[in-house]
Amino acid sequence: MISMLEWLQNWYKSQCDGDWEHEYGIKIDTVDNPGWYLTINLTGTNLETKKFTPIEKDDGENNWYFCLVKNGNFEASCDSCNLTTVLSIFRRWAE
Repeated sequence: MISMLEWLQNWYKSQCDGDWEHEYGIKIDTVDNPGWYLTINLTGTNLETKKFTPIEKDDGENNWYFCLVKNGNFEASCDSCNLTTVLSIFRRWAE
């Protein structure tokens, strides 16, 4: 099985069609609580109209995350140790 990073790279590459990558993409940023913020633009992808039920977990300041689709984006925020978790949620939904 390929790693999460390899899978994300492949998903991104499969969206690149000469146009999509100029306007849309993936952003992984940090937040100051500390944690991560992930935005994956779905415009023009096969996920653009796919239903996603928001997911939220809050087991304290060191174990939390949320994922939702809003304004054409898959968005997730999580503590510093759950980036792989939210990427896995995106992967399961995307596949």
